[in-house]
Amino acid sequence: MQLRKENILIVDDDINILELLQRHLQSWNYHVFKAVSVKEAVSILRDSTIDLLITDLKMPELDGSELIKFVSEHYPKLPKLVVTGYPSVQDSLAAIKSGVVDYLTKPFTKDELKMALDKYLVNADNLAQSSKNSVINNNKPYGEIIGNSDKINSVIQVIERVKNNKATVFIKGESGTGKELVARAIHYQGKFSKAPFVAVNCGGIPENLLEAELFGYLKGAFTGAETNREGFFQAANGGTIFLDEIGNASLTVQSRLLRVLQEKEVVKVGSTKPEKVDLRIIAATNSDLRDMIQKQTFREDLYYRLTVVEIDVAPLRQRKDDIKLLVDKFLFKYGVEYKDGYVKITPDALKILERYDWPGNIRELENIIQRAVILSDKTVDVSHLPEHLKYTIQHTSDTLQPLKVIEKQYIEKVLRATGNNKTKAAKILQIDRKTIRQKLSE
Repeated sequence: MQLRKENILIVDDDINILELLQRHLQSWNYHVFKAVSVKEAVSILRDSTIDLLITDLKMPELDGSELIKFVSEHYPKLPKLVVTGYPSVQDSLAAIKSGVVDYLTKPFTKDELKMALDKYLVNADNLAQSSKNSVINNNKPYGEIIGNSDKINSVIQVIERVKNNKATVFIKGESGTGKELVARAIHYQGKFSKAPFVAVNCGGIPENLLEAELFGYLKGAFTGAETNREGFFQAANGGTIFLDEIGNASLTVQSRLLRVLQEKEVVKVGSTKPEKVDLRIIAATNSDLRDMIQKQTFREDLYYRLTVVEIDVAPLRQRKDDIKLLVDKFLFKYGVEYKDGYVKITPDALKILERYDWPGNIRELENIIQRAVILSDKTVDVSHLPEHLKYTIQHTSDTLQPLKVIEKQYIEKVLRATGNNKTKAAKILQIDRKTIRQKLSE
């Protein structure tokens, strides 16, 4: 997929409309920024190059008419499209006078939206051709990202759009797909690369300590707080903070994160004094946050403030064209480490690697190449690969096998069916994630 050259900002406090607009615009390959308030929209406009504004009129606090007035004076050449469920003659006239391209009434059809867009984007069907010069040649790594597939090209195109602004980015993808590499590329390929990059694994910090680690604390705020301490947010000030596995954050921490996103300030544990911060937040998870919202374990308002820009990192099974490039990288890395030089791989061994579905994604591929390099004598062959990668003959139903073998096979089948989502698999299997890890390692 080739992104068109336009960046479109959509503003609406109705999350259903936001999702509908995003879905339609992405189906036409436009790059989308989202905001749920006028205040957030203004922040995005100041940080990013926007080519079209789509906004609702009726919103809490500041309404869309205020945003239109602001844009008309600060960004007079920026076209504006109004989408509202409460049309009036007065609003229509005011919008037209402010340079609004069109006025859509909810509910509207996809065709109606397309017609309204085309009043500004006259040559929309041909714009993909004009953006070919933005394609990154992935024969060479982009930061630490390696690949030349359409899936990876799409990710890199979005990185190019957001690397030089501080819009909040949400990265979703299965475990082992390289979400942190994407976050690092956003930071280090852009103009803020000399500022701090702080990566925080929210799943690796005990829940009762996460709040203090993120926001800092004052002496005596809790047992063990013997000195004042800065948090990860203060450490990342001026740069980027990457919150991996954001789904593990408690509701209390989520509430404080919402304040950071809304007010651009943090309050240390044990303090009432807010401290201003200027940074970019990138969040990531392999959990289904929408499912967590339904279960009321993740705040809906936080979700929509985290997903101003979304990047979907495809699993390795959907980008098998990249396997050879990744294998070459890992052969060189571990060849230098273990064999004092480059290690080759035979065509038959590579064919097996390209055939496998990789439920553990790039992390699993790297581990297998590391093992193979250690076992080999500077040439990785089929004999150096694990047995479960090789062709097997399916056992007939009357063949008896040990229980742990059957359990492991079924767990792997459920993981494949759920896209390696261990939370979903644990729910289907009615066991916890820890038990899944134990069964797979037996």
